[in-house]
Amino acid sequence: MKYAILIGDGMSDYPLKELGDKTPLEAAKTPNMDSIAMNGLTGFVKNVPKGFKPGSDIANLSIFGYDPAKYFTGRGPLEAAYMGVKLKPSDVAFRCNVVTIKDGIMADFTAGHISNGEAEELIKFIDKELGSKEVRFYPGVSYRHLTVIENGPADAECTPPHDITDKKIDQYLPKGKNSEILNKLMSESVPLLADHEVNKKRISSGKNPANMIWLWGQGRVPQMPSFKQKYGLTGSVITAVNLLKGIGVCIGLDVINVPGATGYFDTNYKGKAEYALDSLKNHDVVFVHLESPDEAGHMGDIKAKVKAIEDFDNLVVGTVLKGIKKFGDYRVIVLPDHPTPISIKTHSADPVPFAMCGGGVKQDSVSHYNEKEVSRSKLSIDSGHELLGFLFKR
Repeated sequence: MKYAILIGDGMSDYPLKELGDKTPLEAAKTPNMDSIAMNGLTGFVKNVPKGFKPGSDIANLSIFGYDPAKYFTGRGPLEAAYMGVKLKPSDVAFRCNVVTIKDGIMADFTAGHISNGEAEELIKFIDKELGSKEVRFYPGVSYRHLTVIENGPADAECTPPHDITDKKIDQYLPKGKNSEILNKLMSESVPLLADHEVNKKRISSGKNPANMIWLWGQGRVPQMPSFKQKYGLTGSVITAVNLLKGIGVCIGLDVINVPGATGYFDTNYKGKAEYALDSLKNHDVVFVHLESPDEAGHMGDIKAKVKAIEDFDNLVVGTVLKGIKKFGDYRVIVLPDHPTPISIKTHSADPVPFAMCGGGVKQDSVSHYNEKEVSRSKLSIDSGHELLGFLFKR
């Protein structure tokens, strides 16, 4: 049996008056996801356990079949795992965004989706100026980077920058025990970045500058059993996001990098699907993650979100559905990790719709894949980490 888990990040949403009280999933043309629903089983799954914030780290750990309440230590160490940054037990890893602040407001948590090369130059500069034996900065992808602090404030209260778009940042700065070092680093980054040639060029060309670092998502190195130990299957993960690559590294999945995979609207959709099918020649399971619907949700861009969902359906889901049949016995499941509603521009903890089809999967009466149609299903899984076992069940 071959299994494909197709994740449309942030794809679920609330009804919007601009779409005639439909959600983006309802408004989008999704014949391939509709086919999975029509020929298989649907339901809702809650990937964010009660008491946890609805982060992609929590939700995707659930999708990968690991209980966040048992295994989650923070987002930073998961990203460090993929980046090859070895953490000592005393190290605390933080996600480090480069962001755009205007008049004290979080204007852009992506700094205009800054290029890898520009961001790398800035982070290396920040490491030279603010780094030390105890504090290190590591360049990642676009606006997403890493800071490691020896004996850092693991219990500080830090806010993800994508949660505060268009809000004053002063009330969302790090708080709590020993958070002073975080505020100091963030504050000292401002004049350094303002004078950097990269930002001067970005401003002159009308782009948002990366004029501050933002630290959040901290944690210590996690301890998790391998995917093979837990499920008796081998697997791979395809994504442009270091967080999910890091989860893959931590649980022993093969991390496959696809040329042209950007984590944005211009990503190589079809390439992800083609590489996924190729990986199934050697593995039992493949996770394919697409970031673009989530990006559109954070931007509050309805048109972009509908298009991202349609591209996901056509180029990823459609390609996988067509190609996986050559393996004979297979199952495919499609779902978001969490909603990223246009109306709030950030994640919510609501349950998300899923649909699965393939060998031995019972068929229900749902004929389209969207929140409204799937709500007719009687199936509800309250603990997201149990969904994978449900998919594997014979």
